[in-house]
Amino acid sequence: MDALFPQDLAPLSRRDFFSRAGLGLLGLFALPFLGKAERVLRLNRLQGLHPWQDAPIRLGRATDDSVPVYDRPSFSGQLKRMYFRDVLFNIDEVTFGDDLPVHNRVWYRVNGEGYAHSGKVQPVALTRNQPAAAIPAAGCLAEVSVPYTDSVVSLKNPGAVAYRFYYGTVHWVRGVQTAPTGETWYTVHDDKFKKNYYARAEHLRLLTPADTAPISPEVGLENKRIEVWLQDQLVIAYEDGTPVMISKTATGGRFIDGDYSTPKGNYLTSRKRPSRHMASEDLAAANSYDLPGVPWVSYLTRSGISFHGTFWHNDFGKPRSHGCVNLPSQAAQWLYRWSLPSVPYEKQLLEAQTGTRVFIL
Repeated sequence: MDALFPQDLAPLSRRDFFSRAGLGLLGLFALPFLGKAERVLRLNRLQGLHPWQDAPIRLGRATDDSVPVYDRPSFSGQLKRMYFRDVLFNIDEVTFGDDLPVHNRVWYRVNGEGYAHSGKVQPVALTRNQPAAAIPAAGCLAEVSVPYTDSVVSLKNPGAVAYRFYYGTVHWVRGVQTAPTGETWYTVHDDKFKKNYYARAEHLRLLTPADTAPISPEVGLENKRIEVWLQDQLVIAYEDGTPVMISKTATGGRFIDGDYSTPKGNYLTSRKRPSRHMASEDLAAANSYDLPGVPWVSYLTRSGISFHGTFWHNDFGKPRSHGCVNLPSQAAQWLYRWSLPSVPYEKQLLEAQTGTRVFIL
């Protein structure tokens, strides 16, 4: 596979990265690179390498069984209260805490009560949508636009919850139904278990071809490249050797049941899908997972290692996945649209012989 990587597409050193990003030695001095969340955020803003439009943060969802709130942005602060999984709260302010944890110093001031570490908080929105009267025969993509919504097995028994769909997850809608009680529900197809569930239509935003349209289609295959810096937990996309996107990531980690470290090597984004229900083979095992609607999946290996969006944590900057390259969902969507091959809107899965080159270093 090395033959696919000519000398001019070799991985960049840190010095070369800064030089091509226009920072040079001044940037190295003024912005000591890596290890602290604000440095990455400032680099994004300084270089325009955060190319999606951020909506103002207004709401947060607790992603963990317990989310402690302290009187100051520090784990050494006084505990004020505890939030539990899926509780919603206002995010009043984003700030930086003390030196720990080193990989993520971002904290949220919540509900005027204190500070919660961002790693266990998913920023969410609450946007209801006008239900569609009909769905195209081939189906269409939809994104959850509320903090969460419960899908059900049958409209005759809306209390029988199938899965909770979380904000930012993407699903394939195949139809529209009216419940006996009058609400409009979408028929959602589960791509892993080949079943249909039902979700409230007003809680899903139907995506359009513009949401999946290629980014920088004029840039050829040989001029796009992605690097994953495992030590620094960064993903960087390049056009003609110039960085155009940078994002913190969470790659594979070590758990009680094994070592899931993301393997170094050279790969291609030759298999992609906009949504995937990802689940462990043994759901009873330690560290098992069952995650419907994982968005914007760009595979790197046949075993399933991929770039994809993440909604079950917000703690980027340290290894913690089962081998995949976890990204904030906006970053994963951008990379999905930017990398090759481009996936037509109506395709649920695209496999090709080639794709954008990826170096995992």
